[in-house]
Amino acid sequence: MHNSPMTRAEGTTLVLGASGFLGPHVVAAAVAHSGAEATFADPLGPPVVGACRRPELAPLFSNPRDAAAWEATDLSAPGAAAALLALVQPECVVSCLALSRVDECEAAPELARRINAEVAGEVAGWCAERDARLVHVSTDLVFGAEDAPEGGFTEAAAPAPRSVYGATKAEAESLVLDACRGALVVRLPLLYGNSGGRELGASDGLLAAVDRGEDPPLFVDEWRTPLEVQNAAAALVELLHTGASGILHVAGSSRVSRYELGLAVLRAMGLPEAEAVGLVRATHVADASASELRPRDVSLETSRASGLLATRLLGVREGTERAMR
Repeated sequence: MHNSPMTRAEGTTLVLGASGFLGPHVVAAAVAHSGAEATFADPLGPPVVGACRRPELAPLFSNPRDAAAWEATDLSAPGAAAALLALVQPECVVSCLALSRVDECEAAPELARRINAEVAGEVAGWCAERDARLVHVSTDLVFGAEDAPEGGFTEAAAPAPRSVYGATKAEAESLVLDACRGALVVRLPLLYGNSGGRELGASDGLLAAVDRGEDPPLFVDEWRTPLEVQNAAAALVELLHTGASGILHVAGSSRVSRYELGLAVLRAMGLPEAEAVGLVRATHVADASASELRPRDVSLETSRASGLLATRLLGVREGTERAMR
């Protein structure tokens, strides 16, 4: 990290968690929204800054036209978030930062709480003090103890998670909204799409397993409202430039099982139905290890988002066809 404040472009956007699955797409969408032709050498500085522990892991598509700068930082360290924010001085922040693997959170609950909740609160406090716009990414896994009602969970539904991951993300929502009244907390669903060959997300991991000759198990009784990751990133960047606050559900328009999603991904690759069915194994949540941590139905209802967004939230058929191009 630099040790003096960088020259600040008008409207600089900082993306936290920029090398994960979602973050690189948010960086790319933010650059596209800025219309920037700037590079690192531009005297106004970069319009977008991505921050993460290992920027080298971010795929190439995350930095179109070299218009984003990158900061290598471990935000779990005490004081790291404040130091980064003081350095970048952003006008807008999109926080995709999370320890998101459910098993890792169960194994290290204190670290999960630090990254997922405490840092989120620190970022929100800074944004409130500096009047910076904050969009904080949350998850449908703040639900799960009970199945979603018909039509999906609305924003008014009380969180009731099954896992440490879900619990720490639910805590983060409260901390963010308490610290920064103008913040927007966006609950996203299961994401799929291009991870730059890193086997991240619900589709790239499946395709890699199929390529290895495995027959990956897919649940027929776990229901989600999945969303293509570029579609999610475009919605987040659009929302960044609105006055929307509080909690918002941004999810796909299709409620499907993990099995149905997997078949849609394979069909989008051009495989006939019979061949796609033969490449995966239908299974049930009860047969999974740590099945008590898996939700049965965390579908999200998205009428509020649909009324706010010009970005259309795609269903599984259209989303998988776009993702697999």
